[in-house]
Amino acid sequence: PHGSRAVAELLADRGVDTRVVTTLEDAATAAGPDTTLLVAVPDLLTPSQQARLHDATADAGGRTVLVASGSASVERLAPGVTAAPATSLDSTLSPDCALPAARRAGSADVGGLRYTTTHVAADECYPSERLATLLRIPAATGDGDTVLLGSPDILLNDKLAEQGNASLALQLLGSRPHLVWYLPTLADASAASEDGRRSFFDLIPSGWLWGTLQLFIAAALAALWRARRLGPLVPEKLPVAIRASETV
Repeated sequence: PHGSRAVAELLADRGVDTRVVTTLEDAATAAGPDTTLLVAVPDLLTPSQQARLHDATADAGGRTVLVASGSASVERLAPGVTAAPATSLDSTLSPDCALPAARRAGSADVGGLRYTTTHVAADECYPSERLATLLRIPAATGDGDTVLLGSPDILLNDKLAEQGNASLALQLLGSRPHLVWYLPTLADASAASEDGRRSFFDLIPSGWLWGTLQLFIAAALAALWRARRLGPLVPEKLPVAIRASETV
């Protein structure tokens, strides 16, 4: 991925090889104890893709990193976790948790979506308004885990040198010798319905309905505000002067 090439190059210097995949089949096949699977924009995955990906990674023994997984995907990809929207524009946060990677990195530009979980053994880090923006959930069995990042900022080229971003990114993505970067696309055949066809709604990312509703609400509020500002129309008689030549 071009926007995160710098972190891939730093990982390569540390012996971690990175490759990009764009299909669910390739991502699921890559899951294993020696692999970190990073899922970019999980909300682009259909519900069936989300379920299949979770089945493939749950007991694989590796690490799965979900970047900005919203309510449309997090409950299937990380059962027991719920997502809440961001509440602050300040993305620089302190670790405030016991996770070694976070403590070594210190303050970082995590921010974004916030998470709560029912997993008692989870590491809840970089809280914003008391909710974690980085969440690590150990697998039920084995050495695998799932990491949720509220935003992709620590992975971006223009942010990598700031705060403890580089340290945190390298630790989260470099714990295994292989990193697979999964970029979901609508062209993936696995996004098709069971009969092999995709409807118009299948081509729209998850969460579109809520986003559309928010736009309608915003438009209605703007119209109401504008109407109250202008006030009602008031009829008024205006004097009219008509020249004598125009009455003939």
